[in-house]
Amino acid sequence: METTHTQYKHCDLVKAQGRIDSATAPQLAKALDDITGAGRHKIILDLSEVDFMSSAGLRILISTQKTCHRYNRGEIVLAAVPKRIHDALELAGFIPLFKFYDTVLDAVGSI
Repeated sequence: METTHTQYKHCDLVKAQGRIDSATAPQLAKALDDITGAGRHKIILDLSEVDFMSSAGLRILISTQKTCHRYNRGEIVLAAVPKRIHDALELAGFIPLFKFYDTVLDAVGSI
């Protein structure tokens, strides 16, 4: 898995590529923790090129969402989520916890 980070004026865009599993989840966690540690709490996660996400990846999403929501500072929104990832989030009951956007442009415009 690879991640790329782009910082905008009002938000941060993180693009993940490949598989997010127990071996690669810490890499995603570090990328997201670096952003929240810098005091930036409006994050867009582009999942358009993610092939697979295990429960380790789901835990990171929830943990980051909790951090961003603390003290009403922001949130993490998910953009371009593939159907199989969306189905996994739905099965886990996580759909109400996140905002979903079809494109990264829509997600950036919403924050």
